[in-house]
Amino acid sequence: MNTVLFQECVRYNRMLAIMKVTLIAVQQALVGEVVMSEELEKMATSIYDNQVPGMWADKGFLSLKPLASWITDCNDRISFLTDWYQNGTPNVYWISGFFFPQAFLTGTLQNYARKHVLAIDTISFAHNL
Repeated sequence: MNTVLFQECVRYNRMLAIMKVTLIAVQQALVGEVVMSEELEKMATSIYDNQVPGMWADKGFLSLKPLASWITDCNDRISFLTDWYQNGTPNVYWISGFFFPQAFLTGTLQNYARKHVLAIDTISFAHNL
């Protein structure tokens, strides 16, 4: 599960880095410190219209939420990962909060297979149902 946590953190950090750089650039463009490119204009328009800018959506988690709700969701996701990192493995996981939930599900299967000394390709989530 540490691998899953690490991969999730890498993805979120990459997204946050892009958000930081582009927010600084659009702020500078709005006050005339840098040239307002078409890309920055689209980003400013998206923010004004409460939509997730395309540059963020391309690197971000899948979501159909408007920008304000997307930001709240993003903060909640980062809090979940931060809590996991600082306090250890949680008792309950927020599966939809993962960037790549398939990696978490595969990790869960691997842990189960190791614990019960089974070949992972012989089990599925319906194994004990």
